[in-house]
Amino acid sequence: MISVKIQNLGLIRNKKWLFRNLDLSIPSGSLVAIVGPSGVGKSSFLSCLSGLEESTEGKIEYKIDSNSVHTPETIRPNLGIIFQSLRLTEHVTVLENVIYGKIANYGIKEAIFGFPKKDEEAAFRILKELGIEKLAHKWTSQTSGGEKQRTAIARTLNQNPKLILADEPVSNLDTYYTGRVMGLFRGLVEKKKKIIFCALHDPQLISKFADYALSLNPENPEKWNLREINQNR
Repeated sequence: MISVKIQNLGLIRNKKWLFRNLDLSIPSGSLVAIVGPSGVGKSSFLSCLSGLEESTEGKIEYKIDSNSVHTPETIRPNLGIIFQSLRLTEHVTVLENVIYGKIANYGIKEAIFGFPKKDEEAAFRILKELGIEKLAHKWTSQTSGGEKQRTAIARTLNQNPKLILADEPVSNLDTYYTGRVMGLFRGLVEKKKKIIFCALHDPQLISKFADYALSLNPENPEKWNLREINQNR
């Protein structure tokens, strides 16, 4: 299990505060929707959580299994990121992109001569859950925008991280696959006690799938708001 504690977090960009004095305590098994207009700082907030961007002030701590405390830099082996830009390798297959999410677990031998069969099967199962198993051996460059987005999601899920940071992960998906992806996320927080921070725009998705909604305020960076969402599941 994992929990997150954020204290007095603030970030300046172009001499302007995006958010400031941000304090959160998020328990395990939570999906946190990050909301606000474009440019408010949702992606930057996720970058601070991942350690890809250093906050101007404040502190972020992750506690795993109640006995180890991590910073954004040391949490990375337990972190999965779904980038808005996807960051896929275009000239390999969809299946290879998914497996590459765990490349740090492999040696040079596997990378050159092929990955273990059980790992290929596990990646294929995730592709099937996302409805793109028939594309497994197709070049990623030949797939559509929505198919690429599901490939990027599959790559992150295949890592089996305790913490997932998702930057608008369903922006290119139709209603059916949006629901399917968000349902998978919901299952991960409920059954596996993971934490997912997810930048979202759709109020219906937030009310249906999130436990909390963090609203960033473009007019006043200190007027952020964390709202707990009542769930009748």
